Amino acid sequence: MGDILNQKAKNGIKQLQIREAVETDLNDVLLIERLAFGYDKEANLVRDLLHDPSAKPVLSLLAFKKDRAVGHILFTTARLSGIQDTASIAILAPLAIVPEAQKQGIGGKLIELGLELLSKSGVDLVFVLGHPEYYPRYGFKPAGHLGFEAPYPIPDKHAGAWMVQALRSGVIGTVSGKVICADELNKPEHWRE
Repeated sequence: MGDILNQKAKNGIKQLQIREAVETDLNDVLLIERLAFGYDKEANLVRDLLHDPSAKPVLSLLAFKKDRAVGHILFTTARLSGIQDTASIAILAPLAIVPEAQKQGIGGKLIELGLELLSKSGVDLVFVLGHPEYYPRYGFKPAGHLGFEAPYPIPDKHAGAWMVQALRSGVIGTVSGKVICADELNKPEHWRE
């Protein structure tokens, strides 16, 4: 998967290429995170997750527009408490697009390709703590009422931000529990506003 995964121009996205990030892309990845969020918190989290053995396997995708890195998405492995090897799960965190490339569909393409690759690799469920107006466009549904507890409590007013997507039918309803994420993500500051 180190080769470029070309995405044809759709919805006005011209010359968009997405490929799996490699170690030599780290500076580009961290710059995207800093520019997208306007501070270092997510960049530091991504750096730490990429070096965290408990996050493996990871899927780190980088989007390029006209040979410039403009977007990044990271998926890390997770598990459900009390359940051993019943379901393979991942967490999407974070998704970042540089400001001048936002609202062009790049984030959606990263999500779609990431979910496709995870599905092919046998992942059953993908979780995200994100904007409840954005992620449902890509198949995510509120996770709490489906029996999936976040690593740290989510306040009721933000309960809709904790979401899940099944990549294999029949998984939701047969498993439930608290999501246990990678050590570097399993810190309360990553689960609060």
